[in-house]
Amino acid sequence: MGELDGKVALITGAGRGIGRAIALALAVEGAQVAANDLTPVNLDETVAAIQSAGGAAASFPADVANKIAVQAMLEAVAEAYGGVDILVNNAGVEPHAQLMDLGEWDWDRTLAVNLKGPFLLMQSVGRIMAARGGGVIVNIASIAGRAHGLKDRSAYVASKMGLIGLTREAARELAAYNIRVNAVCPGVIATEMTAGLRKDPEMMARWLADIPSGRLGEVSDVADVVVFLCSSAAAYITGQAINVDGGKVMS
Repeated sequence: MGELDGKVALITGAGRGIGRAIALALAVEGAQVAANDLTPVNLDETVAAIQSAGGAAASFPADVANKIAVQAMLEAVAEAYGGVDILVNNAGVEPHAQLMDLGEWDWDRTLAVNLKGPFLLMQSVGRIMAARGGGVIVNIASIAGRAHGLKDRSAYVASKMGLIGLTREAARELAAYNIRVNAVCPGVIATEMTAGLRKDPEMMARWLADIPSGRLGEVSDVADVVVFLCSSAAAYITGQAINVDGGKVMS
């Protein structure tokens, strides 16, 4: 039996990268996975991978920044699985632009997906979890929201700093309902989003010079921490923002 047998896990942004790795890892531990993404094609691949490994999963495409879409998705998840025990807010966008060139639409969309989306889901899923006697929420933030900003990513940095603050406040408020809330802050991870930059030897050398572990992170490094936070082994951990970055940021 897996650590998460009988649990229902909703993962946003599960169509690829870190989100897909988290969905697969939770499924391996026995969770029934409700996989969300904006792109149905990517979701189909995630669900197929879980099912081929013997896990249970279904796709629930929706825009997490849209309250009506979120409510419709949660109704569909409730109909399929009866509720939600684990929520992983992973969906995110990261526009690249200098502050003085950043468009208002990109700013609004980044804050909507990266911060409003987790708010909408934590609010609604929090009610579901409270009625079920508790649950676990993990927000995927970034070391960009800690002591390590990123050049030309002002909207992204603002959203991730906000998400860490929201995580702590949610942990304080939801503890009364036996709901734990934590954030995971990845460093440089080998995903589709970093594929282009990883081909640049100078960029790789710059990254590795700042990482004591001497390597980039893998999606499994993040997924393993999420599984731990969702497990009974982390029963006394809430309100934390945990760096998964090979030691790049030590605070």
